Amino acid sequence: MIITAGIYKGRKMSVPDEKITRPTLSKVRMGVFNTLYSILGDFSGLTFLDLFGGSGLMGLEALSRGFKDVIVCEKNMHAVEIIKKNYSSIGLTPNLVVGDSLKFIEKETSIYDVVYVDPPYKSGICETIIPKLKGKIIIAEHSEPLKISGLNVIKEKNYGGKYITFLSRD
Repeated sequence: MIITAGIYKGRKMSVPDEKITRPTLSKVRMGVFNTLYSILGDFSGLTFLDLFGGSGLMGLEALSRGFKDVIVCEKNMHAVEIIKKNYSSIGLTPNLVVGDSLKFIEKETSIYDVVYVDPPYKSGICETIIPKLKGKIIIAEHSEPLKISGLNVIKEKNYGGKYITFLSRD
């Protein structure tokens, strides 16, 4: 997998075994950040929380494109090692939360500009965690349409059975 744009564009990154995580394809990552740019404009000075970090690639894309602070949350220790390796390969140290994303969110008080949620498909975690998130823009990657009240759907895209939904609070 490679970083698709920004200052780290073209850098190859490692991904954990697909039994552990489900990497977000390059065309989907490009679509996410292009849509996000149309919503927010310039990313400089903004914060990005990547829950269920996997390889850490979404957070690296955010940093590459100009986000000021990126926090990655992951509980699988093999994936955590991949995240550390990927950040280290470009001279960075990840702001990494090792542990369960649900527990992290229940304790977290910060409000992020963007929160990216990509839990295991068909786990029901999106519907559980999204209402608890403190994000101005919440992006969910999921396999079935979401049923969440209290949030506005800004945009939804379908990439061959993979949905990306952009949400906001009033």
